[in-house]
Amino acid sequence: MSGIRLFVGLGNPGDKYEKTRHNAGFWWIDAIAAQTNSRLAVDAKMFGLVGKLNPAQDKWLLKPTTFMNLSGKAVAALANYYKISPAEILVIHDELDLPAGSSKLKLGGGHGGHNGLKDIHAALGTANYWRLRIGIGHPGERNEVVNYVLKPPLKDEQAAIDESLFDSTKVLDLLVAGEFENAMLKLHTKK
Repeated sequence: MSGIRLFVGLGNPGDKYEKTRHNAGFWWIDAIAAQTNSRLAVDAKMFGLVGKLNPAQDKWLLKPTTFMNLSGKAVAALANYYKISPAEILVIHDELDLPAGSSKLKLGGGHGGHNGLKDIHAALGTANYWRLRIGIGHPGERNEVVNYVLKPPLKDEQAAIDESLFDSTKVLDLLVAGEFENAMLKLHTKK
């Protein structure tokens, strides 16, 4: 089985959204870029900030510069250009159904009302891509969700999210190698 060739962090562009819960995917890509000395640059044809994970390999980091609900445009552009199949794509996104501080890896599934995933499903024509779900917790009320995801986490939530982001970056090598079972085991088993 081939490993991940395209890592896509979801978020909204601009300073206004930088610290909001909805940008957890961007935070993950930023952490990986810092750890691997990867540089991201605006690529208008790819509708995002793009960088090579490892210059010697064909592995990519992407932060779409479209808004969240148009994320599929950037994912499809890069995947089509570099002939990357959906099974070689990992989308990192905020997850309301997981508590802050947890992260889960899975292949396929529904979009759970997440507008970024909804658009990626449509653009790729399939739900069979990998997701790294970064828990941000739930406000408790359905009608509070939009407000909640577009606000920064509370201090203790941010600390928990930062820790789960750090933990989840440790499975990068396993993801690149296609060792998804091992990555899930490592990620889902807290010490």
